[in-house]
Amino acid sequence: MPERRTVALVTLGCARNEVDSEELAGRLAADGWELVENAEEADVAVVNTCGFVEAAKKDSVDALLEANDLKDHGKTQAVVAVGCMAERYGKELAEALPEADGVLGFDDYADISNRLQTILNGGSVEAHTPRDRRKLLPLSPVERQEAAAAVALPGHGSVDVPEAPADLPEGVAPASGPRAPLRRRLDSSPVASVKLASGCDRRCSFCAIPSFRGSFVSRRPSDVLNETRWLAEQGVKEVMLVSENNTSYGKDLGDIRLLESLLPELAAVDGIERVRVSYLQPAEMRPGLIDVLTSTEKVVPYFDLSFQHSAPDVLRAMRRFGDTDRFLELLETIRSKAPTAGARSNFIVGFPGETEADFAELERFVTHARLDAIGVFGYSDEDGTEAATYEHKLDQDVVDARLAHLSRLAEELTAQRAEERIGETLEVLVESVDEEDGVIGRAAHQAPETDGQVVLTTADGMNPDLTPGRMVSAKVVGTEGVDLVAECLFEEAGR
Repeated sequence: MPERRTVALVTLGCARNEVDSEELAGRLAADGWELVENAEEADVAVVNTCGFVEAAKKDSVDALLEANDLKDHGKTQAVVAVGCMAERYGKELAEALPEADGVLGFDDYADISNRLQTILNGGSVEAHTPRDRRKLLPLSPVERQEAAAAVALPGHGSVDVPEAPADLPEGVAPASGPRAPLRRRLDSSPVASVKLASGCDRRCSFCAIPSFRGSFVSRRPSDVLNETRWLAEQGVKEVMLVSENNTSYGKDLGDIRLLESLLPELAAVDGIERVRVSYLQPAEMRPGLIDVLTSTEKVVPYFDLSFQHSAPDVLRAMRRFGDTDRFLELLETIRSKAPTAGARSNFIVGFPGETEADFAELERFVTHARLDAIGVFGYSDEDGTEAATYEHKLDQDVVDARLAHLSRLAEELTAQRAEERIGETLEVLVESVDEEDGVIGRAAHQAPETDGQVVLTTADGMNPDLTPGRMVSAKVVGTEGVDLVAECLFEEAGR
């Protein structure tokens, strides 16, 4: 009988990383590894790191050090770093953090089982040498699909299976079909993310992601559909489409409007109640996509728009496009078609050269945009980015003051936006039920983790069967900051 090998995956960062972890889990489970939830119960702790901004890097290092401590008093024998920070820094991270027994890049994912076994046996796996992944594929998007087969694209894992293999562990894809996802769910949430694409062709001056995630590559629609069907079989009710830029989907497949035709197909998958699209670029929004997002049953009118700023001079320095009035016009167009549509965005304050007038222009936009959720970040230099070479850097105390000011304003404005929803009737997906927090769910305008939640209440004497994964109708009766309090409408409740 094979020796029992256990592994735990600790995931940091964004929803894209969560998909990557579940692909790694699928590969490991298919090769006989037993997945455990807690790192202290695992032979190997794999930390899927985030390398986007300084705070995320610190969290990743802290998680690796915390996992390393388990080697002194727990079952854990090895700690391995994977993910964006490991890919971005490679040998540099390995040298700076000897507590990690291995630092594996994306190219190691296809052979992750053997890599972990070597480390577990006391051997060493050389940390990879980072490279600009944008240079691995042709410059022309339409020439990439064939070449992409030879490039590691985390979260794109699929296998050709004419029939479902009988010897895979329970709950491990592939499930069926000519191409099935190579994935293992790591929780029982009724919500799951699906990779629509990887990489990015935009060259925002503050962002290092394209250098370590590579050029933009779309997944084939059939793969996205098959993965969604498999997730539905696992009990998922909502799928969230993720990538670095969903508005570019299909451009390397010869059809920039491919998302508009794919969304209705995903919404028609049996068992799926809600399809959500994240990561949209304002400059690439088109009327047809807005129409599909606001009029397709089960596709939620939700707009995660990456504005970043609204002052024209700052946007140009960021290598981005637009201005306050054009952004407000875009939001008005969306709300003319779906008045209760959800909208969120992130903003960077204190960008090099940002004047007081620029900051005031950003305030003007945020004040009038009526966004449901707002993320605010203070600018900091990122290794290898164009903005890191800019002159006219602002003093840190100025950046901190602007960050604090806009954060307070954002908190006030999003709370006001939540109050505007009092009286609305929502379709709420129940996500958790427990004695301490009660019944918690999310409405169509709320994405997982980032946008607030709905606290569900019931009329006196009512005791419905509210379980995770159930959709219920509810009327908003109050707010708690950005969170909503809503009373179930039992005569309408219920799928």
